[in-house]
Parts: sequence; C-alpha cells; structure tokens
Amino acid sequence: MRLPRSHLAGAFATCALVLGACGDDGRPTAAQREPTAHDASSANGPDDDRIRHIHGLGVRAGALFIATHGGLWVARDGQTQARRVGESQQDIMGFSVLSKGRFIGSGHPHPSQQDLPPNLGLIESRDGGNSWRNISLNGEADFHVLESSGSRVYGFDGTQGRLMVSSDGGRSWQQRMPPAGVFGLAVDPTDRDRVVASTQRGLFSSTNAGKGWRPADERLAGLLAWPRRGQLYLVDGQGQVRLSSDGGRRWRVVGSLGGQPAAFIASGTDLYAALGDGSVQRSNDGGRSWTVRTRP
Repeated sequence: MRLPRSHLAGAFATCALVLGACGDDGRPTAAQREPTAHDASSANGPDDDRIRHIHGLGVRAGALFIATHGGLWVARDGQTQARRVGESQQDIMGFSVLSKGRFIGSGHPHPSQQDLPPNLGLIESRDGGNSWRNISLNGEADFHVLESSGSRVYGFDGTQGRLMVSSDGGRSWQQRMPPAGVFGLAVDPTDRDRVVASTQRGLFSSTNAGKGWRPADERLAGLLAWPRRGQLYLVDGQGQVRLSSDGGRRWRVVGSLGGQPAAFIASGTDLYAALGDGSVQRSNDGGRSWTVRTRP
C-alpha cells in the first residue's frame, strides 16, 4: 500500500524536526527553531529535571534508554518513570546501543561544557551512559541519525548533508552521497551492506553500503526499524505503522501510534516509539496495538 501525498507531508514534518533541530554551529537557525527547545537549556531550572525532546531510544536487558535534548534517561524493566543517567545534560542525538554498557551518539554540549566544540562528532559511553568520550570527528560532524550492525556504523551528518559509513565501530569513516537529506536508516539484519534510507525524496535502498542507491518508494517516508528478515517497519508523520516483507518495496498498514513519532526502534519482538509529549509507547504485537512504556 502506497502512502497518500498528505501523509508524506506529515512524514516530512517529522523530517523537519530531525534535520532542522540545529544549525551548523550547534544552534537552531531562526527558520528551523523548535519552540522553547534550546531556550530551556540555556540555564539550569525545572526543565532540567524532566524529559523533553526525545532524539533516540535504545533497549538493553529490558531497560529502556532515552536520549534527549537534556541528557540520557533510563527506565528499568517494570518502571514507567525514567530517571537521569549520570550527571551530563548534553544534547544526545543519533543514539544507538551497541552492546552491554556500550552506547554511541552525537549531539551538542550543555552550555556549562564550555571546553567542548558545538558539534560533538561521534561520542561513546562504555559504562551504560554515565560518562561519554569522543571517538571521532570531534567538532566536525553532527550525526542526527546513527544505525549500527556489529562494527558497521551508518551515520547521517546534518552539518554537511553527508552519509558516513564506518567498519570499525566509528573510529574511521568513508563518505557517501545520500539521495537526499536522511532522517531514517535501517540496516538489513542479515546483510549489513544492505540499507534502506528514509529521505526528503522518499525511500531508497542500497545493497553496497551506500555507494549506490535505488528508489524503493518515492511516495513513502518515515522512521524505520528492521528487527529481522522480512520485517521492515516504518512509522510515518501521522503515526501510522507500516510493515514490509520485501525490503521496502511494498507496504501494508498494521496499526497506529495516535501521534507523530519522535523516535522509533525495534528490540527483539517489541517495537518502541517516542511521541512529542515525551512519552514512549511499546508494542509487542508488531505495531497493531500500543501501551505506555514510560511517561514524561
């Protein structure tokens, strides 16, 4: 089933939130600015003690990790209220869980971190998000999207509109030319060279790690998750959840979130989606129904 043009426009609204969150210097431009997002981080206050503007999700051993504009949060299995991880309140974007205790991300420093450049490049935590250090491209890249498969990492750098590919966990990179601005990536769980990109021009696929691209569906766009072979999921800007069994060429609607997504991942047999109000929903039936995983 193809996405109507009206829904594609909604998906591009999501794109605007992801790609337009920050300018090249790490600050939002006047045209791109999200209301109150960066204003609230300019000083310590009540906003520092709540989740706002979710940029990414990750799951490990039943714990849900939530990367936000004001640091990393976690809700353990059975908990619906998240708590802050560590003391850092930096803006974490492009968040991805690689293994137990090892996370990667990107983003921008908190105003109190005057010694750091506006764009953090690729950062890594090896203690479950309590502390972070730069791995590569410090000051040179702002990864709004990061997806990993083993040691292979794909990242879309919003500062230069480039797709970066690493085969050593993000220490060194090769540059690729994406078909358009990317706001969602999914890696084939059986072939890390095969990737689907959700872009400002619709869906595109690559079988050679981003060296070349072919249109998959230029009338469909959204956030992606690919947990297993034959199960590629997409949630569009209206919150409709779609499933493809052929790598993104044909789709069918399976459910709805009831709102615009801010982040979307799969972990095991579960799907997780963050909404604009700071809540996270979970589905254990392939996107057909959703329940609250965490509240803001």
